[in-house]
Amino acid sequence: MATQTSEKPVYIYDADSHWRWRTRLHELVEHAYLLYNLIVRDIKARYKNSVLGILWSMLNPLGLMLVFTIVFSVLRSADIRQFPIFLLVALIPWRLFSESLSSGSNVIIANASLVKKVYFPRELLPISVILSSLVNYLFGLIVLVIFLYAFGMGLTVYALWMPLILLTQTIFTLGLVFILSSVSVFYRDVQMILEVIIQAWFFFTPIFYSFDTFFGPTATVWGMTFNPTRVMRWINPMASIIDGYRTVLWGTAGSLGPVSMDPINLLRTLIESLIVLAIGYAVFIRSEHLFGEKL
Repeated sequence: MATQTSEKPVYIYDADSHWRWRTRLHELVEHAYLLYNLIVRDIKARYKNSVLGILWSMLNPLGLMLVFTIVFSVLRSADIRQFPIFLLVALIPWRLFSESLSSGSNVIIANASLVKKVYFPRELLPISVILSSLVNYLFGLIVLVIFLYAFGMGLTVYALWMPLILLTQTIFTLGLVFILSSVSVFYRDVQMILEVIIQAWFFFTPIFYSFDTFFGPTATVWGMTFNPTRVMRWINPMASIIDGYRTVLWGTAGSLGPVSMDPINLLRTLIESLIVLAIGYAVFIRSEHLFGEKL
């Protein structure tokens, strides 16, 4: 409920006002300057006293690509064309995802003094983590584009799918960050558990392998026959997202270059991501009034 004064609106909330989306959206817009400051602060803090600074956002995926290329050149990459590109198109968005989850899960606790002393829309904290990670992601994309042209692939018309894939990933990640940042306030061991989950999630996502070659067309478990690729896409949205990036920038195992992704796969993943965001935001706004007490 908003009460107008001669200077600016003052917002007074009761228990039900958490669900008044228009009011909350208006507040978020009014505090856009704070969101900007939080993003800048996060980026500066991340690279404080670092010699190379934000260049690490480019060097980190390159280092991982080099390590994986050396390791898998011995194991299984002989049959994968342009293996460094195959890896890089997956590593860069995965790094955005894992970095956002790790930082986002702790964002309320890390800003405890701000949360307890100053009123502002608490959603700005998880959102600022996502946006600051996106800045690093954009620098990683610069490296990716350079390598695409260096390997003679370049960008094709299929790269126009990228904004939609990135939007889907951002929605999914933000939903998870809303949940994790809320739960972490009440259970501080979430951070340690999350580290294990992210490591396991990495191997269940097609980073260094592709759906086309790793999974067969069918599998049988306990007498039930199913398509493992389809099941993996359903239960792991990041698998579908990473495969989407790879399809439009590198291609598939059966193609000679980038191809168009399946719009049905993207639509399904987008719907899943929106559901995760709705659940995450509901959890966040239902628990935020307890943050000051628990911190």
